[in-house]
Amino acid sequence: MFLDLLFNPWVIIFIVVSVIAGNIAALKYTANMKIGSVSKQQKDDIDKLKQLDAERQQKSNANLKEKSPEQPSENGAE
Repeated sequence: MFLDLLFNPWVIIFIVVSVIAGNIAALKYTANMKIGSVSKQQKDDIDKLKQLDAERQQKSNANLKEKSPEQPSENGAE
């Protein structure tokens, strides 16, 4: 009895239309969200992090040059 009601074409149509309407409502809600807007404080923090990363990269490169063995010259004379 319950399965006959569940597989009734009108019930299936109602469920499908409900799911579609719910997805459209969710899309309308999320379309109005402001994603990616960054405040002034966050921009300043990002700039500081970029500067610190650049300084760390320079120090790392300098340390690698100090630790790496000397490259022989191309003509063989030192």
